[in-house]
Amino acid sequence: MSEAGGDLPLNEILAGDCIEVMNSLPAGSVDLIFADPPYNLQLKGELLRPDNSKVDAVDDHWDQFSSFAAYDAFTRDWLKAAKRLLKPNGAIWVIGSYHNIFRLGAELQNQGYWMLNDVVWRKSNPMPNFKGRRLTNAHETLIWASRDESSKYTFNYEALKALNEGVQMRSDWVLPICTGHERLKDEFGDKAHPTQKPESLLHRVLLATTNPDDVVLDPFFGTGTTGAVAKMLGRNFIGIEREEAYRKAAAARLARVRKFDGAALEVTGSKRAEPRVPFGQVVERGMLRPGEELFSSNNRYMAKVRADGTLVGNSVKGSIHQVGAALEGAPSCNGWTYWHFKRDGKMVPIDTLRQQIRSEMDGYRPN
Repeated sequence: MSEAGGDLPLNEILAGDCIEVMNSLPAGSVDLIFADPPYNLQLKGELLRPDNSKVDAVDDHWDQFSSFAAYDAFTRDWLKAAKRLLKPNGAIWVIGSYHNIFRLGAELQNQGYWMLNDVVWRKSNPMPNFKGRRLTNAHETLIWASRDESSKYTFNYEALKALNEGVQMRSDWVLPICTGHERLKDEFGDKAHPTQKPESLLHRVLLATTNPDDVVLDPFFGTGTTGAVAKMLGRNFIGIEREEAYRKAAAARLARVRKFDGAALEVTGSKRAEPRVPFGQVVERGMLRPGEELFSSNNRYMAKVRADGTLVGNSVKGSIHQVGAALEGAPSCNGWTYWHFKRDGKMVPIDTLRQQIRSEMDGYRPN
């Protein structure tokens, strides 16, 4: 049964052709689409290891197209249906290999999607090239694009930075392929799906570009990695899958998944998304008094608060940012973290006062 969300079948796996199903859903209703379409690998015959054992390669019927023209027509149609579904500020991720990613990228631009990044997923444990006639294919490429050039898409920059131990996240991601306990098997012990993506990849994508309760659609749902990670992270998902065996495997998998608790779902937010608080408000509200002394974080400089919310120190006058920069001889300075006041013998950053004001603002939810 559908959950709250109008006519959207939230947190369900829909059976059928992805284009037909997408065209049946309400326009402008989805926040993010993650698409792992057929790669059109064009395999010729069996792929063998040096010991002549057969490689379990992708030779399923759903990955076979009669020509590049047929594949391009399919790509055009599903991307058109996807764009119709996206909200004005929505975005899409598509993933592919060298066989199809360039064709996908061209069609995204043809349809007016706005390219944001391409990401190289470098596999830490790739399958070798058994014939030894080419380089080991050790990566896949993801394209992240907003619905339109003007879309105000979601990007949780600070959360990704925190995920990366305080360093800005780059566009090359080193993650293992899906193996071990995460790899789903059928009743015969074989892979339930030949191209099952690792949950780590979807975790990074959804953490970066969605918020809790957002709607994430996967038109090529497979065994449900997108849905599993969305459920864990408190996002809503819609899966579309035409193969019954994959739908059954995905449904069983999703039944085992539990959503993280509310506190665990909170992530580091962007300072730019928080309400602006002028330093003058701190003075107006008596949190700091005119004439009170502030001290630099390195304790080298002192400045006094003035009644209009500016500072004066060493004959330098100006905002908390201007005075800090001038005293340090730096091109810029974040005065909120640079300046401290003393309470009970302890140095306290003035940013704590800004956060106190923000916490009292209507509609503001602190991180």
